Amino acid sequence: MLTGRVAIVTGGSRGIGAAIAVELASQGADVAVIYAGNEAAAEAVCARCRDEYGVRAASYRCDVADFAAVKETVDRIKADFGTVNILVNNAGITRDNLVARMKESEFDEVLQVNLKGAFNMIRHCSGIFLRNKGGSIINISSVSGKFGNPGQANYAAAKAGLLGLTRTVARELAPKGITCNAVAPGYIETDMTAGLAEHAEALTASIPLGRAGTPEDVARAVAFLAAAPYITGEVLRVDGGLAI
Repeated sequence: MLTGRVAIVTGGSRGIGAAIAVELASQGADVAVIYAGNEAAAEAVCARCRDEYGVRAASYRCDVADFAAVKETVDRIKADFGTVNILVNNAGITRDNLVARMKESEFDEVLQVNLKGAFNMIRHCSGIFLRNKGGSIINISSVSGKFGNPGQANYAAAKAGLLGLTRTVARELAPKGITCNAVAPGYIETDMTAGLAEHAEALTASIPLGRAGTPEDVARAVAFLAAAPYITGEVLRVDGGLAI
């Protein structure tokens, strides 16, 4: 159980992020939901956390790619909640294109949000964790970051970068009792993968468990790592066996 802990979830207004926020709340954690644009959706997630589980929950608009904005937001969360114990870097975007056609802006935008955004959050939360002499960081990567995916050079590069970031941060912060792990989802049914619906049958046929994953499948893995004080530097695949 995570009672008494405070969790930040980036990209927490929908999909996997929303499921993570609710799962952490169900285990007793107070939740700060960071969102990019949809305030109503973020507030709906917070309301569910408060109403169903009786925890504190609040939403914060922030561009995680903006170093200064992240510092300001983390400072606000600390002032509102008193501390931070868990950080989940889930915020992510896609700008899919074949590498021969990919625009520089498409590559840069994805790296800025998906990779630099995680660094920004870790950088500004690490001081709190160090003072607490403990904390848990979970980065949401992807099986694309381990094996690549045609049309996603930018996304795969960012998600692969998260794995290196995870292992390095784990080594640096372990002496202070702070863990850093990654979750690597496979094919998960979300708004982000809705465009793959026409390929759903072929995709699920390649998954040993025979189905797409759900946001809740990923959320349970995140909650497990958030409560696992002797696991660090690990990459936990949540892919139904896709990458076996």
